[in-house]
Amino acid sequence: MTVSLASGLDFEDMFNLAPVSLWMEDYSSLKQLFDQWRADGVTDLLAFLKEDPAHLQRCSQSYQVLRVNQYTLDLFKAADQETLKSKLHEVFRGDMLDNIVPELLALWDGQLYFENRSVNYDLQGRRLNVEINARVLPGYEDNWSRVLVSLKDVTAEVRSMQQLQRSEQYARDLFEHSPVSLWVEDFSAVKRLIDEVRAQGISDFRTFLKVHPDFVTRCMQEIHVIDVNQQTLEMFGASSKIELVQNLSQVFRGEMYESFAEQLQDLWNGKLVQQREVVNYSLAGDTLHIHLEFAVMSSHVENWDLVLLSLVDITARKKAEAYLEYLGKHDVLTQLRNRAFYMEELNRLSRKGPWPLSVIAIDMNGLKAVNDEHGHAAGDAMLRRVGEVLAKAVDAPACAARIGGDEFMVLLPATDERGAQAMQERILSLLELNNQFYPGQTIHIAMGVACGQQGASMEAVVHRADQSMYVEKTRFYQTSTLNRRLQ
Repeated sequence: MTVSLASGLDFEDMFNLAPVSLWMEDYSSLKQLFDQWRADGVTDLLAFLKEDPAHLQRCSQSYQVLRVNQYTLDLFKAADQETLKSKLHEVFRGDMLDNIVPELLALWDGQLYFENRSVNYDLQGRRLNVEINARVLPGYEDNWSRVLVSLKDVTAEVRSMQQLQRSEQYARDLFEHSPVSLWVEDFSAVKRLIDEVRAQGISDFRTFLKVHPDFVTRCMQEIHVIDVNQQTLEMFGASSKIELVQNLSQVFRGEMYESFAEQLQDLWNGKLVQQREVVNYSLAGDTLHIHLEFAVMSSHVENWDLVLLSLVDITARKKAEAYLEYLGKHDVLTQLRNRAFYMEELNRLSRKGPWPLSVIAIDMNGLKAVNDEHGHAAGDAMLRRVGEVLAKAVDAPACAARIGGDEFMVLLPATDERGAQAMQERILSLLELNNQFYPGQTIHIAMGVACGQQGASMEAVVHRADQSMYVEKTRFYQTSTLNRRLQ
């Protein structure tokens, strides 16, 4: 039954009814062209085609379409074969010429069968991506006058692939040009190490890390950096990804050990999305304060082999915060502690000691006259000099503060009257050196000292120091040529 049916169908019917685009073509002119070029000494067809675009054009024009099947007419929106043949210049155009080079090379090399992908256009102008399979039919090997070509429309497949490539490129561009530092890392070795510790019956991981600090170092060494983006290179001052990866020991050091230990603790507890502030270093050695966000990708939670980290440089913010904190506790002009810090420190020492607690009250003499005669800039310069003297004279845990215009206080915890007297002499000695450095701009100060034992009222101690200072100030003006009323 099957044999009878097959024998009843001749080749013409099979060709015309085939559910694929079929073309019967005559390549004999192409073979003659190849033979002529060989006779002319052409050996490298590819180089020859690149020499002159007209050579490729001649190859394309040497194809002769003998007939096509109905599927082809439908695919190319042609009413009949004559219409299609008369408009082949609309079908084979544009970038199609470049795409026929591989099949020409195959034929030149003696291959009687080739496959290729190319671009055609239907008669309505729609671009078609086609997969070509062609064979010189048996019996025509000498002249190529009968070549059967099949075309498969792969436009949807190509578009899908192009869309995927565009999506991948879009994702790559987002990664590479993100305004924050991005790292793709493999933590699978870290997971294996943690799993091994858990398998040993360890339940208190924090204690384990304290007893085995080398475990943290080993985990850091087992992290594999897969990729980083351009912002990362700029942030860390690296010229290339290779340079950065080869110098990670310079980037992750110092304080990073403690923060990474905390990160391991979170991973132990199953926290696969984390954020924290850490300290890294650029390759030039600059400190970088970083806001780090860490996430094991949801499709890789089984082995942690894909981890995304984003790093935002918050160094400028940290510096601003530190400066604001500094301003909150320091006098801008003299760089000493300010009145707010002095009051807070005095209250703290009053409650907790250590005792005895000595106080030195200091006041400049003649500042108003300097301001009136030479301007406030000159007066400010003298205040800064007093600040320099006190900063050099007073070391922690003692502190020196500017509490008013020309008023200063020195707090001396765990210091008796003898120690306070020694500090007073040190201040006067350094002030004398400072005055020698600024001849003609002599600074005079008045100082008063008081000492309090545990349980004493610090308010009363400070008052005694002030009174002692004012006595000395009065004595200075009584023996000075300056008019006291100007102060």
